[in-house]
Amino acid sequence: MNVKLNDNVLVISGKYAGKQGKVIATSPKRGTVTVEGVNIHKKAKKARKANEVSEIVEIPAPLDASNVMVVCSACDKAVRVKHSVVDGKKVRVCPKCNAVLDGAYGGKSKKAAKKEEAPKKRERKRAKKAETVETPAEDKAE
Repeated sequence: MNVKLNDNVLVISGKYAGKQGKVIATSPKRGTVTVEGVNIHKKAKKARKANEVSEIVEIPAPLDASNVMVVCSACDKAVRVKHSVVDGKKVRVCPKCNAVLDGAYGGKSKKAAKKEEAPKKRERKRAKKAETVETPAEDKAE
């Protein structure tokens, strides 16, 4: 499955063909994705406590992953995902413009990121003492 969480996708077949949305959930075992604003179902929610109110709730239902295509953020086109190795890490790449589709990938390795982040030194908050410093020029003038 080439679709990941927070990807922008285009629905290519079915009732919602042509709609774009953000992936809010994935299920690799079932091969389904849930897209924001697509395949909305209504469900009756029963009040379980005295202070709750029964209502009809709209929830997005999952679509098959084969019915969606990832939209490249650089060229704004629906593309088939191509895999490539960049800096020793396997990433998803747009075959048309060669842009990296993985948003979390920043080009830095995890080891380098850990070295850059130094632990902060703990500082105590102390009351500032009132400093009265007299300049020698003022003493001579008086």
